[in-house]
Amino acid sequence: MIDVAALARRLPRRRERPAPIVPPANVAGRALLTVIAIMTFLASLTLGAVSLVADTASSWQADISREVTVQVRPDDGLDMDAALRTIQMLALGTPGVSGAAVLDDAATGRLLEPWLGTDLALDELPVPRLVVIAVDADAPPDFAALGRSVREAVPQASLDDHRAWVSRLVAMARATVLIGIAILTLMMVATVLTVVFATRGAMTGNRQIIEVLHFVGARGSFIAAEFQRHFLRLGLLGALAGGTAAFAVFALVGWWTRANQATPEADQVSALFGSFSIGWVGYAGVVVLILAVALLTGVTSRLTVTRQLAAIDMLSPVDA
Repeated sequence: MIDVAALARRLPRRRERPAPIVPPANVAGRALLTVIAIMTFLASLTLGAVSLVADTASSWQADISREVTVQVRPDDGLDMDAALRTIQMLALGTPGVSGAAVLDDAATGRLLEPWLGTDLALDELPVPRLVVIAVDADAPPDFAALGRSVREAVPQASLDDHRAWVSRLVAMARATVLIGIAILTLMMVATVLTVVFATRGAMTGNRQIIEVLHFVGARGSFIAAEFQRHFLRLGLLGALAGGTAAFAVFALVGWWTRANQATPEADQVSALFGSFSIGWVGYAGVVVLILAVALLTGVTSRLTVTRQLAAIDMLSPVDA
């Protein structure tokens, strides 16, 4: 007669994988993943906007040190061409000036095209003419003295170094950067609080299992590591989804500005933000943000579990 029990003992047993403490997928987990994806998407957009504005402000500041303009207003009896040549020769003879060029009718027409349309007859319109002066950034000229010389040579002319309005734009850009950093910080804090509540909810749903494991000798670091591994995975998946969506938005907007460079709207956007590209620094920042969100999610979950287990240890003698 066959001994079934002995035969069963000889057969290789299937090694069962222990059930995880935290359920691998549930409604709360999917909701947390969605929240992390949305937070990462908004944070990535904020980071990209901050990077774009900061680069634009630096470009504006660099433009101040490279170029100024002289505006010659039309007047009765004024020979415009002679006045422009006089300003050009005066600028070229000034120390610290590296070049001077008169904007011709075609260039002036392109500047006015977004407001006055095409085919402008500049001779029939009282349109001021411009002389663009390139300055040496290392040894700039005395702008006050240059302005006086320009007014003495041509009373209808005035020097504009752009410092007044560009300084306002730079101040506004810096304020925008600070606001963006504050918004980014608030988003990260909101993400941390969301992970804390999600971790506590997961612990509440598995409280009996956690308490049994804890009281039979399972170390708190083991239980915390299980939660950390679970929430780190959720954080990484959500951050990747949000960061990828942000990359798509940046690429789409950049493609739109490049494809519509001839339109007035795109010209205005290009004048303010250049090519509307955040560059490799911005993209690298988004990648760092994705990793930071995932790491922050895992660490927050671990710290939350550790604090909850410490609270259980404090209450256990009382319950006994």
